[in-house]
Amino acid sequence: MLPASSQDEFDHLTGLTDAVVQHVQDAQTVDLEGEHLRLARRCVLDGLAVSIGGSEQSGMEPLRAYIGVQASQGKARLLGVKGAATSPALAALWLGTAGHAMDWDDTQLAEGPGRPYGLLMHPTMPPLAASLSLAQQVSTESGVPVGGTQFLSAFTTGFEVGCKIAEAINPNHYMRGCHTSGTIGVFAAAASASVMLRLNPAQTANAIGIAASMSAGVRANFGSMTKPLHVGRAAENGVNAALLAREGFSANDQALDGRWGFLAVAGPGGEPELVRDRFGSPPSIVSPGISIKPYPSGVLTHPGMDALAFLMRDEGLSAEDIEQITLRAGSNVLGPIRFERAQTELEGKFCFNFLLAAIALRGQAGKAEFTDSFVQSAQCQEMQGRVQTLFDQEIEDMGWDRIRSRVDLRCKDGREFTKWADEAYRGSPHNPITDKQLEDKFRNCAAGLLDDAQSAAVFKAVWSIEALNDVSVLFDLLEWKAP
Repeated sequence: MLPASSQDEFDHLTGLTDAVVQHVQDAQTVDLEGEHLRLARRCVLDGLAVSIGGSEQSGMEPLRAYIGVQASQGKARLLGVKGAATSPALAALWLGTAGHAMDWDDTQLAEGPGRPYGLLMHPTMPPLAASLSLAQQVSTESGVPVGGTQFLSAFTTGFEVGCKIAEAINPNHYMRGCHTSGTIGVFAAAASASVMLRLNPAQTANAIGIAASMSAGVRANFGSMTKPLHVGRAAENGVNAALLAREGFSANDQALDGRWGFLAVAGPGGEPELVRDRFGSPPSIVSPGISIKPYPSGVLTHPGMDALAFLMRDEGLSAEDIEQITLRAGSNVLGPIRFERAQTELEGKFCFNFLLAAIALRGQAGKAEFTDSFVQSAQCQEMQGRVQTLFDQEIEDMGWDRIRSRVDLRCKDGREFTKWADEAYRGSPHNPITDKQLEDKFRNCAAGLLDDAQSAAVFKAVWSIEALNDVSVLFDLLEWKAP
């Protein structure tokens, strides 16, 4: 509960913004424990992993040049870049963009009626980028290092705020072409920044209101450098919103679900009553949970990719055996995966022909497969030609509460095999990857950037992150050869 001295300042707020402000204020006095803490550690490690891998992606070089031109004499470090420092907002832009550059960051699961399963937002990177990027400034201003407990409080609060707002908004927000990780990620980042800066209730409400006018991201840019920029901008804008609010910049204190507010304009509509009284009860990270991705592509593709991989493994098949691969699915799966044949690795993330071709050829789809050279190779292009996707009304009629699809495989010798993809789906709360598999993912992302000793030190720090006296040690452990 709020201290008595600030309760009067808070009482005039109503609605969803009220709930967000209350959750931010409560977070400043509550420590994580149990399953919430365990899952938060996993999300932090996964977020750091995909940021490491993403630092090498093609879009990061021009972004580094942009930051170099824009940078002031700030204290915030660019994660992975030795000696580089800039403003907290630009540091958040860098980290948020890197963390989404490979599309390997975790995804939120839906629980409300009519919400497409797996199509809400990527919840970790905006609050992780905001929290880490502000740590140095907060430490400098207070003279006290930001410890693991304070960092986790900020990170998980933003995580929860983003997930609950994504659950509340009308699903048409995404279906019409908005990218929720950008449009709603800004609220997650603003909430995390508000906790880090210890904003009071009025300031927090202003930060959320400012963030509402900074929300952006359209799905037309999927398959380009701009898609990960959505997440970077969400983190940057969330930090700026909180910093502006701290200085007294004002906004409407009902900017989420008030008249002409975010839900009314961006949905339109939404159902704030689904989440208004459930912030932290339970935390979305616990229930319905999140998916930590086994592959750096749209989460809707993963069940089908696993189904093909497991089918080929179980039947002892190789790429040379394959005549035709057919993936059948409903519109919730086929609609967002927009490219028929990939010519670049950015397009490949949203192209079943490439993703299934990679599994057929390599038995995996990781950092080594998501390169332009592999996508454009004659072998990969030829295999893409053997893959097709078909809309299946029967699967559509089963509903969107799971990522359902079916893989049919025909061999050159006439043999035919079928596997339902939802039976094989790894990464979801129903079949989570293990901590060991998460560490292996980190190593895959860090290949060529960190050595084994550095990776082991990161694991040790993150698996007990709440005990860190100073989270800035993560910047020291994660220095790699970024562009």
